[in-house]
Amino acid sequence: MPTYKMPALLNICLAAMVSGLFSVQTMAGEAEDAIAKKLSAAIPQLNITGVSKSEVPGLYEVSSTNGGSILATEDGQYLLTGDVLKVTSQGIANLSEEKRLSERTQTLAEFGQEGIISYPANGEQKASIAVFTDIDCPYCRKFHDEVPQLNDMGITVNYYGFPRSGPNTPSFAKYVSVWCSDDQQAAMDAAKQGRSIDSKTCENPVADQYQLGQQVGVTGTPAIILDNGQVVPGYRPAKQLAEVLGVL
Repeated sequence: MPTYKMPALLNICLAAMVSGLFSVQTMAGEAEDAIAKKLSAAIPQLNITGVSKSEVPGLYEVSSTNGGSILATEDGQYLLTGDVLKVTSQGIANLSEEKRLSERTQTLAEFGQEGIISYPANGEQKASIAVFTDIDCPYCRKFHDEVPQLNDMGITVNYYGFPRSGPNTPSFAKYVSVWCSDDQQAAMDAAKQGRSIDSKTCENPVADQYQLGQQVGVTGTPAIILDNGQVVPGYRPAKQLAEVLGVL
């Protein structure tokens, strides 16, 4: 074969490869868009935030603000719910939970800490936790009684409002009153002890925090989220929680 034809042949091959790659990427994008459109039309309340290829061949992961794991076939015709497990040399890996941990930490980081009611660690901070709380929840009150112990162990407690009854309810109004108080910690302490506090209103982040809780999968209170995105549901004694955090 004459040597002068080699560059031309190479250019043709490269052009074909680039064209093929572009076609594959375009097809993948089209599949993701088609799945999103189909599911949005079928389930408007799903609030889809993204569709991406799953590690499982032929399946796509559907992310939404509603939480939970949804897998869809390429045509969006079939859906699978529940966690995806993978057999590895180290045992069974929960791919869905790994993704949730990452998404929670990212969502909380993007939301930021503006508007939280914080109980800082005494001395050196060894750990911090995000706690979605309800003023009237009995176990939230039990947890709050032990916040001083957590602080003494070097754990900062950052409260986010999650009145379980939802907006326009007495519990929701209570949290707003606490947040709008001149001394938020004193108002929180009083409200958690069942004492009455002055009813107040102001521009506040309680509705946004409530929505944030739903987005990261909070279904009950207290919901404790660790720095790695792990959710510790319900009340845990201070010492046990410190052990989970690796503080003790």
